[in-house]
Amino acid sequence: MASFALTAAAPLMVIGGVIVAGWANVQVIGFPLGILIIGAALGLFTVGYVAMSRHIRNAGAFYSYISQGLGRPAGVGAALVALLAYNLLQVGLYGIFGAAANGLLNVMFGVDIAWWIIALVSWALVTVLGMARVELNSKVLLILLGAELLIVLIYDLVFLANPGDGGVSFAAFAPDNLFVPGALGAVLVVTVTGFTGFEAGPVFSEESRDARRTIALATFGGLAVMVFVYALTSWSLTVATGPDHIVEQSIAHAAQADLIFALAGEHLGTVFADIGNVLLVTSIFAAMVSYHNTVARYTFALAREGVLPRPLSRTGARSGAPVAASLLQSVVGFAFIAVYALAGWDPFLHLFFWLGMTGGFGILLLLAATSVAVVVYFVRDKRGENVWTRLVAPIIAAVFLIWAAQQTVRDYGTMLMLEESDPVRWILPGLYLVLAVIGVIVALVLRSGKPALYQGIGRGVEAGQTKTAANPAAEADKVTA
Repeated sequence: MASFALTAAAPLMVIGGVIVAGWANVQVIGFPLGILIIGAALGLFTVGYVAMSRHIRNAGAFYSYISQGLGRPAGVGAALVALLAYNLLQVGLYGIFGAAANGLLNVMFGVDIAWWIIALVSWALVTVLGMARVELNSKVLLILLGAELLIVLIYDLVFLANPGDGGVSFAAFAPDNLFVPGALGAVLVVTVTGFTGFEAGPVFSEESRDARRTIALATFGGLAVMVFVYALTSWSLTVATGPDHIVEQSIAHAAQADLIFALAGEHLGTVFADIGNVLLVTSIFAAMVSYHNTVARYTFALAREGVLPRPLSRTGARSGAPVAASLLQSVVGFAFIAVYALAGWDPFLHLFFWLGMTGGFGILLLLAATSVAVVVYFVRDKRGENVWTRLVAPIIAAVFLIWAAQQTVRDYGTMLMLEESDPVRWILPGLYLVLAVIGVIVALVLRSGKPALYQGIGRGVEAGQTKTAANPAAEADKVTA
C-alpha cells in the first residue's frame, strides 16, 4: 500500500511536471512553503482518517467514511465526486506521458511519434496491470519508486552545491512569496494535487493481510516521504536557478517538463539527465497504474452496494482484482485519448494540467468533507479513540481544508491562466457541485424505492458480512469473473 501511495504522487512527475507548471502558470515563488503548509494540514487530516480506517474497511474510503459520518446521501454525492476527481487525474496523465515520452524518444533516438500513439501503448499496459494482483503491481511500482527517489536526491545535492544568483537562498519559504493576492488558492490546489495518492492505503484495506497496522504505516510514512522530497526538491530548484529566475525558467521548460533535467545536464552531464528523463516517463506510468487501481476500487465499492450497476462488482477469480470496474476505467481512458487526439488539443496544458488540477480540486473537497465526517462519526461513538484523534486534529484539518477550497474557487482562473470572463473557470469546479447534487438525489430515490439497498450504502465489507450471516447461501451469489 505504501508503494501505491508514493508512486501515485510520482516525485519526478510532481516536481518536474506539476510544480514547474504551477510556477509557470501562477507565477509566484512560494511553492516550497505551500508544500510544507499542505503537508502539515494533511498530517492532521491523516490522524482522523487512519482512526476511521481502524473501524471501517471499505475499498471506497472517502465514500464510506462520509456515508457513515455525514449520512448516506452525502456519501453517494461524495462517491461521484471521487469518481470524477480520480478519473480526471488518471486520464490527464496520458497527456503528459505522451508528451514526455515523445520528447525522450526524440532526444535519444531522433524519432518523433505522435503523443496519442504513445499514450495508447501505455493505456494497453495499464489495462493489463489493472486486472492483475495488487502484489504484482506493487512490485513493479516499488522498483520504479526506488530508482526515482535516488535520482531525485542526487539532483537535489547537486543543485544545492551549485546555487544560481544570490547563493543558497531561502526566499521560496518567505510568506510574502506565497500569500500573494489572487494566487494563494491556485498554489494550494496545485500543491494538494501533488500529494494526491497519499490517501490510497484504506482503498486497499480489504486486500491487506494486516490492515490495522499497514494502513497507518503506509499513510503516515508515505506522507512524510512526500513532504520531505517535494519541499527539498522544489527548494533546490529555486536555489539552482536563483529565486528570481525560477518563474521564467519554468515558463521556458513547462511544456516539455524538462527544467529539472536541463539543470541536471548542466552540472552532471547528459547521462544523468537522460536517466532522469527515463525515470520521469516511468514515474508517470507508475502514477497512471496507481490512479487506475484507485478508480477501479471506488467503482467496485459502489457497484457492490448497488449504487452503480452490480456487474461492475465482478472480481477476478484468481487475482481478486475488480476486473469489470478496471475495464470500465480503461474504456474511459481510451475515450479521452481519442477525443483529445481527434480535436488536436494540447496534451500537456489541456489534458494534463487542466484536468489534473481539476482532479486535485475534487480531492481537496473530499479531504475537507471527510475531516468533517470523522468528527461527526466519533461524536456519536468515541470507539476508544482519544480526543486528539477524534476531535482536535480533524477539526483543525477541516477548517483549513474548507478555507483552502474557498481560496481555490476564487483563484481558479489564475491557476488555468484564463480570462476573468472565461466560463471555464466556473464550469470545471462547478462539475463537482452538479455531481454531488445528483448523488444526493440518487440516494434519496434509493431510500424510498429500495430501502434495503439504501441501508447498505457505505458499509462495504460490514454489509456483506451481515448479509452472509443472515443467509449463508448469499455467498454463492458472489459475482466473479
